[in-house]
Amino acid sequence: MRIVGDMKSTSAQSKPRFTAFIAPAIAIACLSLLALAAVGCGDSTAETAADPKKIVFISGMPSHPSGQHEFFAGATLLANALNNESGLPLTVEVVRHGWPEDETIFDGADAVIIYSDGNAKHPVNGHEAKLDELAKSGVGIMSMHYGVEVPPGEQGELFKQWIGGHYEAGFSVNPHWTAEVEINAEHPISKGVPGFTANDEWYYNMRFADPDSSAHILTAIPTADRINRYIHWTPAGKAGLGKRQTMMWAVERADGGRGIGFTGGHWHRNWAIDDFRKVVLNAIVWVAKGDVPEEGVSSNAITEAQLNENLDEKKDMVHVALPSEADLTQPPAPDKEFGWPGMPKPEGAKPKGKGSAKAKAKN
Repeated sequence: MRIVGDMKSTSAQSKPRFTAFIAPAIAIACLSLLALAAVGCGDSTAETAADPKKIVFISGMPSHPSGQHEFFAGATLLANALNNESGLPLTVEVVRHGWPEDETIFDGADAVIIYSDGNAKHPVNGHEAKLDELAKSGVGIMSMHYGVEVPPGEQGELFKQWIGGHYEAGFSVNPHWTAEVEINAEHPISKGVPGFTANDEWYYNMRFADPDSSAHILTAIPTADRINRYIHWTPAGKAGLGKRQTMMWAVERADGGRGIGFTGGHWHRNWAIDDFRKVVLNAIVWVAKGDVPEEGVSSNAITEAQLNENLDEKKDMVHVALPSEADLTQPPAPDKEFGWPGMPKPEGAKPKGKGSAKAKAKN
């Protein structure tokens, strides 16, 4: 481009000089082209290093109250940062509200990022064969927040292959708690991120592949005084209190692709936490086999106005405020009995709606 631009800038007055030196100029140009060709032949990565990575974001259907599970708005913020602010050769496309109708969007993709609900509402349901095909061709797969939860069995085994593990009901837990996050400094995803503190619905106690070949990227220690809300609670989750837990992990797959699970992302406000956002941007670049910059992927600070763009239409809309110290200092929740969807009923328990009032009182 610069060479063509320079030639076009030659004016009419300079034509005699250009004619006088046309032979030397042609010779120099030819030598330059030969030199460039030699560099290209000697290092094939010189041509491909700047090729843009294609990333496809699948955002799930609207879910939860306003300001929570804002999959499309969150994906759009991250895509804008990667496309327009990172300075990296990337092309990010966002699919709104579920699996794309036209699967040609995956043509040439380097990574697929799924930010969505899980289980019965998971976008991959019915499309496992396509995602497996992409994974086996070396495409990176990353699941975020509820998108890491799938049932054990066939789908769970696929997620262990694709991203190294998953949330398993009755084993994993999903309390809201304030995590002092430590980061694995040995991994490229950590670049430019010293660690941070954030309150989120940080799932933990994942069901990892056996043997577990994942690099554990983000970890923190949950304690009862840091948990401000229990959702599903299991014996394994309680046993994990006071022990370091993993909230982001990364795996290099045998098929040559990469996989990542990230359990945060419940509260839309947290995308305005610079290091929270940066580590996810780093992860997206890494899972697409891009080079994470030494200072991490750069992006502009997110404003309160931007947080409130592209929110899903819900019954009661709220204005999303920027993160504050109050988010991190919420009072601890009272103890919770064990319970989760599909939890086996205790032996001898009567079905709901049956039994005398006296019997119910005894229970």
